[in-house]
Amino acid sequence: MSSEKKTVIVKYVKGSERFELIVYADAALDYRQNKVSELDKVVAVDEVFTDSSKGLRAPRDKLKKAFGTDNVKEIEKEIVLKGDLPLTTEQRRRLIEEKKKQIISFISKNYVDPKTNMPHPPLRIEQAMGMISVQIDPFKPAEEQARAIVDKLRPYLALKTGNVTLYFKIPSKYVYQTIKVIKEFGEVKEESWGSDGSYSGKINIPVASQSAFFDRVYSATHGEALVKLVE
Repeated sequence: MSSEKKTVIVKYVKGSERFELIVYADAALDYRQNKVSELDKVVAVDEVFTDSSKGLRAPRDKLKKAFGTDNVKEIEKEIVLKGDLPLTTEQRRRLIEEKKKQIISFISKNYVDPKTNMPHPPLRIEQAMGMISVQIDPFKPAEEQARAIVDKLRPYLALKTGNVTLYFKIPSKYVYQTIKVIKEFGEVKEESWGSDGSYSGKINIPVASQSAFFDRVYSATHGEALVKLVE
């Protein structure tokens, strides 16, 4: 059976009752991640069971009592979204790999090498992670896991974090395209508009992002912007 057609059983407890739904493994995971919106592509058997292995269908009155409705589609949707969805080995591997990339990206964007004040390349961070014991949870936020991993990385990789405040002034002819770039980095403080149409302000960003900020703003303004560190 192809991975696209592999089915799993989602188990769900509602009140004192237990229900089961047979779904396509990949489609159900995609549905939870908002990658698929059609429930018909998720549900393999259009029935709610009390015990799918025995073929025991949930009576309509039991569904109505537990869910407050006998609309099977609404019930199936709740079970898919909130039930216990078992992951296949391939799904877990893929989710862990995606989460690992998110963790590495977070560390690279928020920590620098204290000797150079520059971010460590993602490959260097990944190699350092290979030297420590790391258990990546595919469902926990990357930021939460990254902070714990950083503590373990410090004996192998010098890491410094913190924020810097930058002042910028953008010539009027570049404001429209540059203001979008600036706001990708964070919330602008003390912004003002000059009589010549220029736009200026201050922004507080992670120290690891300052090099990227300089590069992006100078690129958008062809080097005509003023950007400097606020002491």
